[in-house]
Amino acid sequence: MRKLIISLHVSLDGFVAGPKGEMDWIKLDEEMFDMVARLTDEADTALYSRVTYEMMENYWPNAANLLNASKHDIEHSNWYNRVEKVILSKTMKDIKKDKTAFISDDAAAFIKKLKEQPGKNILVFGSPGAVHVLMENYLIDEYWLFVNPVILGEGIPLFTRLSKRSSLTLVTSKAFAYGVVALHYKVSR
Repeated sequence: MRKLIISLHVSLDGFVAGPKGEMDWIKLDEEMFDMVARLTDEADTALYSRVTYEMMENYWPNAANLLNASKHDIEHSNWYNRVEKVILSKTMKDIKKDKTAFISDDAAAFIKKLKEQPGKNILVFGSPGAVHVLMENYLIDEYWLFVNPVILGEGIPLFTRLSKRSSLTLVTSKAFAYGVVALHYKVSR
């Protein structure tokens, strides 16, 4: 069975974005990009919420062609262009696009079937709306949380609407420059 893996940045107080979706507090560096590249190497499907997909779609298809494209830009752009994309959206349901499925109804059933198909991992970057749906339906197998040294006080919370306890097992942790700590957890079932 394929694994569904979440990768996102979170503030120390548990928010994935500010109250207006701000992400200017997120710290990144080349070492983190290399870690993410290892995650993408093991995934052939990307899952996004509508908002995150629109942000990704505005940059990644052509990022490798930019004049000053970094190693990460080139690698991630190539990955983005070759993988299947699943978009959870109530408003984009009638759109047809190559290598992209827009799911507006019964997302949990669709994701359960997707996980049963042969293939590599399913990777979710950001996409708090999609993550909340996945959490509510206990579909997440692993979390990669990049805890940033900031307290936002308010914003979009990572954990919400869970009806039962989920136990996690810490697989690894790594401290990066700028005080960011990556925590890799597997969901204990």
